[in-house]
Amino acid sequence: VFVSKPEYHWQTSKTYYNPVFSGEIRIPLDAVPVEKFSARKVIARRAAMELTKGAIVNLGVGIPEAVSSVAAEEGCGEDITLTTEAGGIGGVPASSHDFGCCWNAEATIEMADEFDLYDGGALDLGVLGVLQVGPNGNVNVSKRYGEGMGVGGFLNVAGGASTVVFAATFTGGLKKGEGPQYEIGDGHIKVVREGNSKKFVNEIEQISFNGEASLDMGKRILYVTERCVFELTKEGLLLTEIAPGIDLQKDILDQMEFSPVISKDLTQMPADIFNESWGGLKKIMDQKNGK
Repeated sequence: VFVSKPEYHWQTSKTYYNPVFSGEIRIPLDAVPVEKFSARKVIARRAAMELTKGAIVNLGVGIPEAVSSVAAEEGCGEDITLTTEAGGIGGVPASSHDFGCCWNAEATIEMADEFDLYDGGALDLGVLGVLQVGPNGNVNVSKRYGEGMGVGGFLNVAGGASTVVFAATFTGGLKKGEGPQYEIGDGHIKVVREGNSKKFVNEIEQISFNGEASLDMGKRILYVTERCVFELTKEGLLLTEIAPGIDLQKDILDQMEFSPVISKDLTQMPADIFNESWGGLKKIMDQKNGK
């Protein structure tokens, strides 16, 4: 038995100890760090538009983490119940290397019990990250450049949620600093430098999520990026929304290894999510609730 010295036994990989995460104190939610304006925040805003009042939600690691910050900033945090795989229920899930903890959690339960909640189908929405997407909607999150990473709780969330939103930048980078760069503002986005790694590919390295089987289960499946939105159908990925300032051929179709189905009713992503300040989420959620 090893007794860990306090200086070696941090609460998270980022934080030595935060009494908010352990439920000992609560803080004003406006003291929670706000997500900086970026492509990541734009994606999180569009993903947050799938929230409904009273929904039970899980957010994956990476870009999905930012949905909690967006909901809190928009004043909608109390309208939904955000959860974490580590056992947090309610409050605002922490991001980055504090992932798994919650600011002002309403309760913290055993991790196994949290997974029972997911496996039982209680999740209304799961927002998850993605490494690769195939033509039939299959997703890889568990293998990268030949190296296995594992799926963690991804399977439980994706399997238990009635609506699944995969949130990621449209392209990536093989190495740090090689990803896409953008100019964002004034209601539009421009790709300044394209990433050198495609995410929408003919063959994914490993199937972590089966799109066809999930459709057969009646799930609604979306793929949200900074430049467009797809919905999975029996015919494949359906392009339903395109961002203002994005060229369909150059910025989307040329950056995919396969051709999606393009909706006859292709619409523009909301221009206001590409501004520094937004303030539109509450109205969207009210409209969904019939107000």
